[in-house]
Amino acid sequence: MNNYLKYSGMGFQMIAILGIFSFAGYKIDQYLHHQVQWVTALMAIIGIFVSLYLIFKSLKS
Repeated sequence: MNNYLKYSGMGFQMIAILGIFSFAGYKIDQYLHHQVQWVTALMAIIGIFVSLYLIFKSLKS
């Protein structure tokens, strides 16, 4: 049961990080009045890499 909680927590952490980075990119695009939301896409990709890094780091320990 403990492993289940650990891995489900990692999933929620990944979703939260991706959501925060995407929302920040969306707000930046909104503030700068971009017609194509490049910052949102870039921040989402950065969020994926950050969340994968944190997951791999926690799996090592």
